[in-house]
Amino acid sequence: MEYIYAALLLHKAGKGVKEENVKAVLTAAGIAVDEARIKAMVAALEGINIEEAISKAAAAPVAVAAVAAPAAGAAAPAAAAAAEPSKEEKKEEEESGMAGLGALFG
Repeated sequence: MEYIYAALLLHKAGKGVKEENVKAVLTAAGIAVDEARIKAMVAALEGINIEEAISKAAAAPVAVAAVAAPAAGAAAPAAAAAAEPSKEEKKEEEESGMAGLGALFG
């Protein structure tokens, strides 16, 4: 992950995402450098528009969150009701002497 962060930092600073630049950033951060990983990442990023990739990645979670929010909102009351023990369960716990142990686990 630190290799990607180094590439993003270089891009943000307006520097080229080149092997020697990535190596310098990682070395400055105190990270052990793997030359093969740097070469592979730089090769994979060749021809990639980083700004476009960032904007697409930033837009994707928003769309997913917008779709997931109504579903999560509907599930919340059901989950809350399921988490609350019924009166019968509470009575059984008290009768069995296990009521105090429930406090240990929330």
